[in-house]
Amino acid sequence: MDPVIVVGAGPVGLSLSLALAGAGVPSVVLDEGPGKEEVRPARTVVLHAESTAMAHRLGCRTLRDEGAYFAAWRTMRRSRPDRRITFEDHPAPLHVPQHALTRGLRDAAAAHPLVQLITDSKLDALEQDGRGITAHTRGAETTWWRGSYLVGCDGARSTVRKLLGIRFPGRTAVERHAVAALRTELPWPGEALLHRSPPQEVTSRPLRDGVWRLDWLLPPRGELVTPDALVTLIRDTLAAWCGGTTPPYDLIDTGVHTLHHRLARRWRDGRAFLAGDAAHLLGALGTQGVEEGLRDAENLAWKLSLAWHQGASDALLDSYEAERRTAVASRLRAADQAMPSLRAGGGLRTYLPGAARSAQSLLTDGHLGRGPLGAEPAYAPPVAVREVPTATEPGGPVANVPVTAPDGATVPLRDLLGQGRLLVVLVAPGTGVWDRRHWLGAGLMPRLAAAVSALPVRTDLLVADRYPGAPAHTVLLVRPDGHLAATFAGVRPAELYEAADAVRAGAPASRVPKPTPSTAAPAPAPAPTPTVVID
Repeated sequence: MDPVIVVGAGPVGLSLSLALAGAGVPSVVLDEGPGKEEVRPARTVVLHAESTAMAHRLGCRTLRDEGAYFAAWRTMRRSRPDRRITFEDHPAPLHVPQHALTRGLRDAAAAHPLVQLITDSKLDALEQDGRGITAHTRGAETTWWRGSYLVGCDGARSTVRKLLGIRFPGRTAVERHAVAALRTELPWPGEALLHRSPPQEVTSRPLRDGVWRLDWLLPPRGELVTPDALVTLIRDTLAAWCGGTTPPYDLIDTGVHTLHHRLARRWRDGRAFLAGDAAHLLGALGTQGVEEGLRDAENLAWKLSLAWHQGASDALLDSYEAERRTAVASRLRAADQAMPSLRAGGGLRTYLPGAARSAQSLLTDGHLGRGPLGAEPAYAPPVAVREVPTATEPGGPVANVPVTAPDGATVPLRDLLGQGRLLVVLVAPGTGVWDRRHWLGAGLMPRLAAAVSALPVRTDLLVADRYPGAPAHTVLLVRPDGHLAATFAGVRPAELYEAADAVRAGAPASRVPKPTPSTAAPAPAPAPTPTVVID
């Protein structure tokens, strides 16, 4: 079967190619650029626990050396300290330059035999049929590329989206921020800060080696930010934080970051999909567009891998758009509802859940990956099997508990995601200290192993000593992207099969429907010639 064509070699496209490779699916990554990242220290990404785990799982090695975890999160209201949050009870966010994240993912992709990186290749035409999709590029290699599916991860000005004729409505310049990366000493080493004195707002976030990223919220229709104006902002801000005297600083990088809110009307057209900034733009009130793009990649990769290996129903492929577009739309709606009150400096009178909470708390949640602006999404499960209540509702992200595989290896549950397989986890207290010889053939295990071997999707059987809120002998069915599908009280072979079949959305379709003629972009003559084969 032909590889998956990934258009765009930013963090989302590279993550998708590596996630596909982890599930045994080859891909061709078409990169319009030269294959090198522009070094911009002021352009950074905040990753929360599940996204950090995903990047590590994909083989990104730069996070460890070039990323910095928040030691704490501080808030200030005018000149008074307001709150300090530490991370003893939950993982701290990781702050990393985007070029470092991209470079780490590119290095991992370049080293993987199932990923082919093609630089200096500009997409200019697409054709689809019932068996695959063909893309034409010009540049270093002007040729046709044949794929089983194609995913446009080519950014806000996506060529894929334009060729498919998909609209991208939304709002332009919902917020503007002046941004600076500088090296200095602040009174709270390693701690991020949100300082609000409405209508002014400044955030500082630590990077490695004493470097900080500072963001100043700018007036919506203010004047251009001149170099002198930015230096004044820096000096005044540092002086306010450091007792009235501006400390020495080394200015490394600057910029103005303009945030847009847009959402593509459709994320799928036949065998073509959109992901990342090609599908959505967001970023106001602490939300993270790159992280949402990584969630797109993780959600889509296992569905494409199932389609590539076994065939998939149209309903499963459609569920990518249904799940991810709904989640991003909810995030955008939450931000758009909150912004008028937050930016006007008044009370938080919105339609958000918990609307009585302070603006400071809402913004903090957005920055820390919690609440309506930041939490990892839950997806509506296709079958709501919940025989046993646990701390995780069906559709929600599973807790990252230690699990043991039949080969005896014990690892965090999230380390086993991304292989295109379902996971069945038996909660069996005591297995953490028992020799596995004693529990592999005892109790529920033989019957559960037989039930798992009969499932319609490749599945790994795991054992956990505990799971939050789950009693002994609870069986969890977990999707390949780490979302809980169902819980059972003991072994229920027929019900487990039904739930697994619901996760894959039924038997594979005989063929993927052709795109709507009005949205299919014609390709120029000549007809496609070579099929690209990955060695």
